[in-house]
Amino acid sequence: MSRDERRGRRKPRTESTRKTRLFYYLILTDTKETERNYFEGLRDAIPQNLKRKLVINVNNAKTQDLVDRVLALAAKDRQYRKKCIVFDRDEVPNFDEIIRKAEQHDIFVAWSNPCIEIWFSAYFGKMPKWTTSVECCKKFSELYKKKTNNQYEKAEKKIYHILSTYGDEKAAISLAQQKKKGHGDLPPSEQIPASTVGQLVEEITGKIKSLLDNPEEH
Repeated sequence: MSRDERRGRRKPRTESTRKTRLFYYLILTDTKETERNYFEGLRDAIPQNLKRKLVINVNNAKTQDLVDRVLALAAKDRQYRKKCIVFDRDEVPNFDEIIRKAEQHDIFVAWSNPCIEIWFSAYFGKMPKWTTSVECCKKFSELYKKKTNNQYEKAEKKIYHILSTYGDEKAAISLAQQKKKGHGDLPPSEQIPASTVGQLVEEITGKIKSLLDNPEEH
């Protein structure tokens, strides 16, 4: 036994122990239902054997408090976290300012304009120019009914599962990217229709695929 071991000192971390990585997403939304249900559904879709390696923690806060709240929660835990906030353009007066503030603090912003239903509609191959949240929700409800034969409810707990089952997530991500690119350098508040939610979904699902394909590397 070495001197360090006799003295109870810890051995340096080996290369094998360094390989174990935890992907931890801290996501805050400004709703208690729609966006939260969607991301909790994505979290629940993670294969059981990966849930200790890929963790998604979803909370909610008031729109104006999202940035400060996510920073406060992240500061309480030393684990690596990707900080994210999720909210809609809707009628938020300082929409662009909240996004800028978040980005200054290395927070990813999954925003939708005019509302998250524009992202949901991408699962069904459409992102029309619905200019208000009222119009967006109404038109999406009609599309949802046509595609799923069910009534759309903003409080639907299984919304992620339903969209993934009846729609095409990869195609939705591609469509959202095309729409976003087409707006050029316009401020987010003027990008209609647009959503960056797909970017976060693509990253998380990419992590899942990587963990499944290369378990020995994580």
